[in-house]
Amino acid sequence: MKILGKAISIDELKKIALETFGDLVKAVVDIDKGTIAVDAELHSDLEALLLKNESKQRDLWGINLYPDIKNEDFIEFDSMINIRPSQGNMSRGVDNKETRKKITEIVNNWVRR
Repeated sequence: MKILGKAISIDELKKIALETFGDLVKAVVDIDKGTIAVDAELHSDLEALLLKNESKQRDLWGINLYPDIKNEDFIEFDSMINIRPSQGNMSRGVDNKETRKKITEIVNNWVRR
């Protein structure tokens, strides 16, 4: 489990995936700070790590990254931590298009594809 301090390559993501789920890497993005945490069995563990590093829960969104997929399906917006009625997000996905756009931009800044 780590908060990325430098960009990560697809090959590095593939190694992480192989050590856990085989084809995916769980990640949590802080859309305010522009940071991303990766490499855990649960999104909630990554969320806790970011919260310890002064992120705010309202800014944290869980995603899955599929290193073998090259199109927009590389990012899957699906996590239990995303269910938050207080922010109008009623699903495990990310319902707000602008929030999804921010997440995608942050991932593209941190993952070299």
